[in-house]
Amino acid sequence: MKQNAYIAGVGMTRFGKHLDRGLKSLTVEAVEMALKDAAIDSKELEAAYMGNAAAGIIVGQVCIPGEVALRAMGIGFIPVINIENACASGSTAFNQAAVMVSAGLYDVVLVTGSEKLFHQDKRKPFSVFTGAVDVENLAGVKQQILSQAKAAGVKLDQENADKRSLFMDIYAATALEHMNTYGTTQAQFAAVSAKNAFHGSLNPRAQYQDAISIEEVLSAPEIVYPLTLPMCSPIGDGAAAVILVSERKARQLGLKDPVKVVSSVLRTGWDYSPDEERHLAETCAYEAYEEAGLGPQDLDCIELHDASAPSELIYYEHLGLCDKGEGGRLIEEGETKLGGRIPVNTSGGLLRKGHPIGATGVAQIVELTEQLQGRSGKRQVEGARVAMAENGGGMIGEDAAALVVTILSK
Repeated sequence: MKQNAYIAGVGMTRFGKHLDRGLKSLTVEAVEMALKDAAIDSKELEAAYMGNAAAGIIVGQVCIPGEVALRAMGIGFIPVINIENACASGSTAFNQAAVMVSAGLYDVVLVTGSEKLFHQDKRKPFSVFTGAVDVENLAGVKQQILSQAKAAGVKLDQENADKRSLFMDIYAATALEHMNTYGTTQAQFAAVSAKNAFHGSLNPRAQYQDAISIEEVLSAPEIVYPLTLPMCSPIGDGAAAVILVSERKARQLGLKDPVKVVSSVLRTGWDYSPDEERHLAETCAYEAYEEAGLGPQDLDCIELHDASAPSELIYYEHLGLCDKGEGGRLIEEGETKLGGRIPVNTSGGLLRKGHPIGATGVAQIVELTEQLQGRSGKRQVEGARVAMAENGGGMIGEDAAALVVTILSK
């Protein structure tokens, strides 16, 4: 549907290892910052959407994480909707809130995403990601990964598979397929990690703030070929929040520099027929472009789901930034780095900013809002007016289980 919602305020914690803090504490910090940024009182909120994926496993908070976290700061009575949609939980919460505001049902809505992933038992975070596939067909999922890699001429090392996320094997197999089909190199994937490390070094809220070179990425410990450690997004704790308002409320508040939600598309994967040209990410992107009346050439910056370095490079192609097989060239020529034609993941992305699952999609919106308002400091994209967020989650068959693409503008 046509969107008509505005971002009045944003806030987020630093992402990282917060073993001494709970889900409530992180959520309250982000929400309080967003309310202050919007200059509104929590009593004006008419509804709240909470993105969270792992609280039930990591901290034992099932069913009502949103209600519990918001009650800690005195927010009650209003509808609180908990959204669990794998790594797309936060972006799904944002999408649904924007739809409700655009439909005229609410004037002021809170969107928050919060997650605790660090745990003394490292198997628990891994189990969260394993649960983001069809667990009744887990053997089939693993066989598909191995078959995909074998078709690319590589046998994936399974000796230490239980010591890493299942999704690293999924990303490795996809990367191998791209290398085999288009000649993409491991060094080009490493260039994505180095670029995002540079961006992350400029972001005080990023989990990792040290710059690293392509050579350092390639020489880092291997997780599963072709992925080395810096090519894999880390787990993290953190929270992010956004205040969405209607056009009427934006005028009432006298917002000086509002950011408009131009389009937001949420879809789930499907069983593709042989004649379908566009799969999930491409479909969502092009529907968002059509809804916004824009194209990839109109974008000034992008935050996308770089859960692995190859994921970012491949998404360049899905989002129409370049032709199929040209992602490696795009990163090599510096087009997606600050100062390039279309900076991607100026926050440092999931690779360096971190990936607290439920918070990730909302954090993308925070970064892009600040970019469009000229508030990003050393990582500011000059003259940014139109931005895109892409956030996918889970895996069923050959593609993500759910994916959201959102376009924002000044």
